[in-house]
Amino acid sequence: MKETFSEQKKARRWGIVFKSLTFLYLFVALFMVMQSTALKPGPKQSEDHTAMVSIKGMIAPDQDANANAIVTALRNAFDNEQAKAIMLHINSPGGTPVQAGYVYDEIQRLKGLHKDKKVYAVISELGASGGYYIAAAADEIYADKASLVGSIGVTASSFGFEQTLDKLGVERRHFTAGEHKAFLDPFSPLKQDEKVFWQEVLNDTHQQFIDAVEQGRKDKLAGQDKTKLYSGLIWNGRQAKALGLVDGLGSPGTVAREVIGHETIVDYTVKPSPLAAFTKQLGLALGTGIAQQVSQPGLAM
Repeated sequence: MKETFSEQKKARRWGIVFKSLTFLYLFVALFMVMQSTALKPGPKQSEDHTAMVSIKGMIAPDQDANANAIVTALRNAFDNEQAKAIMLHINSPGGTPVQAGYVYDEIQRLKGLHKDKKVYAVISELGASGGYYIAAAADEIYADKASLVGSIGVTASSFGFEQTLDKLGVERRHFTAGEHKAFLDPFSPLKQDEKVFWQEVLNDTHQQFIDAVEQGRKDKLAGQDKTKLYSGLIWNGRQAKALGLVDGLGSPGTVAREVIGHETIVDYTVKPSPLAAFTKQLGLALGTGIAQQVSQPGLAM
């Protein structure tokens, strides 16, 4: 009797193992299929149309609006002869200077290769910081009268926990080679010379942003108070138009119909796979965003 019961337990265990392996196999297979379609562009049409590339949310390597996805969509749109103009549909608070810079530079390169195609940026709710950085590469920028536009600046933030460790009676043992190797360490006191150095890095990155805006907008900003314009302030669409930050007011449909002259809009935006979207949400649920903020105080715009 005992032997029979033991054999049943073993059989159940092996059954669980085989079921787990089967589930894992199916999960991996599904992952590979979804990944293979993750970077495919949106639908294309044979008739003349306006090609739309959406830039929504944070512009960062691990976000839907990452430079690789945006650039892939832009290249597909520029390469299609039926796409008569490119529309950047922007709703973004910004992101990393590197990602925004990649997209800005690629737009300029593609415009040089396809001189017959214009790029129009249309800001919906928000075109701030890195979102506006990218918009500045367009030939013309449009927004709604209540859109928020601007925030031409750079930020970097961190926390200081050194006093917290003292109060908890925790001794941190941190070893480095190089005097300033750990100058952004949140568990170490901030030194004045390191603060000055980091501010210089921010100022130089800010100047890169300003140069990109000046190159993109050209004389449209003439006569404006540049100190205020590049201070990081943000304006609504109507104010932004008066400042020269946007060329006009309108929605994507309005711009396609009345400005571009091709009312049909085809979305070229690279769509993330369902699995990628799921893992992203899972990461947010686990608090990875907070962990990155504490451990990696990088630049943002």
